[in-house]
Amino acid sequence: MIPPPIDSTETGSDQQDKLAAFFDASITMMEEEYRFEQALRDRIYPNRVAKSVFSRHHPSRTLPGKNAKRERTLSNFDFIVIGAGIAGASAAYELQQQGQTILVEREPLPGHHTTGRSAAFLLDSYVGAVVGSLTRRSRVFFEEPPAGFTEAPLVTPNAVLWIAREDQHESLKEATRSGREAGAELIEIDLKEALAHCPILNQDYVRETVLEPSALHIDVAGLLESFLRGFRRRGGIVSTRAEVISVRQNGEAWEVEAGGETLHAAIVVNAAGAWSDVVGSLAGAKPIGLAPLRRTAITFDGPPGTDTRSWPLVMDADEDFYFKPEGAQLLASPCDETPSEPCDTSPEDYDVALVADRVQRATTLELRHIRRRWAGLRSFVADRSPVIGMDPERHGFFWLAGQGGFGIMTSPAASRAAAGLIVNGRLPEDLEALGLRPEMLSPSRL
Repeated sequence: MIPPPIDSTETGSDQQDKLAAFFDASITMMEEEYRFEQALRDRIYPNRVAKSVFSRHHPSRTLPGKNAKRERTLSNFDFIVIGAGIAGASAAYELQQQGQTILVEREPLPGHHTTGRSAAFLLDSYVGAVVGSLTRRSRVFFEEPPAGFTEAPLVTPNAVLWIAREDQHESLKEATRSGREAGAELIEIDLKEALAHCPILNQDYVRETVLEPSALHIDVAGLLESFLRGFRRRGGIVSTRAEVISVRQNGEAWEVEAGGETLHAAIVVNAAGAWSDVVGSLAGAKPIGLAPLRRTAITFDGPPGTDTRSWPLVMDADEDFYFKPEGAQLLASPCDETPSEPCDTSPEDYDVALVADRVQRATTLELRHIRRRWAGLRSFVADRSPVIGMDPERHGFFWLAGQGGFGIMTSPAASRAAAGLIVNGRLPEDLEALGLRPEMLSPSRL
């Protein structure tokens, strides 16, 4: 199935409603095809399973199901990927080229949590050797995706305008210096030019501005669906409403109970987002110290009669808030990072009021009505770099977690890094050429 076209005038809420309806219609098909594909493999291609990494140690067999009168086939795979957000979907897409892969997701829809609530941008000014390298390689993918991967552009140019009050001079100076060191084009512009980009800036508030013209807005829904569609075209299986209740090692293979099914594979990829440490504990792995942090967002109307779709993302020099176009509306966030347990999070009234106040101070807008509010969890480890690597004590249990606020924009390169490490024990050559090394990503560093 092909996702519905997204009108650039639609709000994020309208787009999510349209995509939710599409996924609802797709889920029944996925479940039916999942059962069909299982039966097809067992009946027509028995040797395919026999050739898998798993089946060299555990041949396919049947055991009694919940009903003693019925039997169900234990499914054997090369790779089980847990979590169908952008990390899991992209990893499954890459791994399916190397062996039979199943992608399991607890929720009814892929990308229900952080991925589906992201306002993703690709910024070259993000610092850090790991995130910077993954971002640069991912930009190539976004700008020139593989043939047939998507029917519409994954990214659109959308500049970022950094703003500073008088007391934020040093903050903006440091952000500009570090961003340029990371390879970003950052241009100091005067207030008159800044107002041409975003005419609602409050001239009594904003004193300095810097433009990052090379930033890109990422179509998150289109990216996720393209990975999922490509994965299934390659023969991969997506299983939704499949909560993982146990992960245990059985000799050289792993056994995963999910959605009432027992799945076997040589490799389990833990891409469970904020729940990654929870899944790790099921597997007997030591925690990586994952910290889920709540991030709030709101949408509201721009100035009456004004087309805001060409405006830049406006970012505070201290990253205390930002606002950007969102269809025909504007989206803003207070850039909050409130510690949270893994959950289906929701915004707090304080954070909503905080971002509304900051936007009103920095602009000439008066926010009379909040159209929509939501929150998502961004998860970090101590050094705020992603964790991509085999568990040091649980061979075959692979971590793909801790992407924080960079998961969308690094997903093409991060998924290739994961596949390279799993299949070949090394990173792809183009990532090595950028200075990335397995130890920089490994959970062993924590």
